[in-house]
Amino acid sequence: MSANDKLRKQRAKLILSKENSICKINDRIYTVISQSGIGSYKLEWKGYHWVCNCPDFIKNGHIRPCKHVLALKLHLNIGYLKTDEEEPKIIPVTYSQNWSNYNLSQRQEFELFDQLLYDLVQSIEEPNQLMGRPGLKLQDQIFCCILKIYSQLSSRRSQCLFHQALERQQISHEPHYNAVSKTLLKPETTTVLQKLVRLSSQPLASIETDFAVDSSGFRCSSFGVYCSQKHRINMKHNWLKVHICTGIKTNIITEVVITDEHVHDSPQFEQLITNTAERFNVNDVVADLGYSSKKNLEIVKEIGGNAYIPFKKNTAGVSRGSMIWTRAYHYFQLHREEFMEHYHKRSNVESTFAAIKRKFGETIKSKDRVAQENEMLCKIVAYNITVLIHAMYEFGINPDFYA
Repeated sequence: MSANDKLRKQRAKLILSKENSICKINDRIYTVISQSGIGSYKLEWKGYHWVCNCPDFIKNGHIRPCKHVLALKLHLNIGYLKTDEEEPKIIPVTYSQNWSNYNLSQRQEFELFDQLLYDLVQSIEEPNQLMGRPGLKLQDQIFCCILKIYSQLSSRRSQCLFHQALERQQISHEPHYNAVSKTLLKPETTTVLQKLVRLSSQPLASIETDFAVDSSGFRCSSFGVYCSQKHRINMKHNWLKVHICTGIKTNIITEVVITDEHVHDSPQFEQLITNTAERFNVNDVVADLGYSSKKNLEIVKEIGGNAYIPFKKNTAGVSRGSMIWTRAYHYFQLHREEFMEHYHKRSNVESTFAAIKRKFGETIKSKDRVAQENEMLCKIVAYNITVLIHAMYEFGINPDFYA
């Protein structure tokens, strides 16, 4: 029994220690109180196993039973042998933090951010202007766009930041605040920002070898189609779905794809991984059930990596011409504990999304669809720069975007 299994069993016993923790509705339905003591969950016997409506079972029930199922089985004495052996004390896994380096990076972030952003935008090639008055340099436009998103200020209030950047000679001309908004409206800005996302992750190519893939939604300030009044729902926000590949050690974002809210995850996997493999040596790739497919396993194998993607509970181990699928399926079934040791790295991509939303907000302020995507890309570039600043103190690197 692994440490995680023992911990879940220990939590199940804590549930059983509470008064009236399990209530029988009938022979096939029970309710089990939550560990916190607030509310309860419904457990129903379906076919050959218990099904719980708790979030843990909905997400991981195909891999392992939740603590509520374990508590019911202990209560009914199903599948457990009574023993006098004392349960070992489970020590939760914790991760140390070098607070000295962390504090230094946070205190220096605002000053270093402008310097790294200035170095980063120097890679942008200025377009040829054949006629008309000379326009604002593209490097200056992109610099001010990312600086504005990083500051979380409105266009008008961020004007003071542009003035300070001009005094530091980080831009050649101070733009009008409307010029920044117009830059975000341009489709060609998207291509430039995507390149900056890749370039901003490049200094960590010697550190990152394991990667996680996932997606998350960011709410737009604009509204979609009005819903029917009979449902008493007046309006609904639009969402952008952001698909990323992130490094495990530093949570740097190596590749990003932005789609509408209803686009599936799996088709984005190829672009995320193949573009990452062009700049990084890929060892492990972890992703959730939404990416479980033969094609995705083969993509990781072609770049010389190992995919740790769980299989759906109705999956059969029949290869149908794909030996990679068969081997991965048998490894998942026969070496579950070893698989989970790799799969737990997937939590890093959740941490990445949480960090972006806490630092830069989970709402996109732009109303135009192109501007919304560009604003989201600016958030990711700004986030990557903050990761580089932390890595400077944590790993002693000197970010060089052109090495």
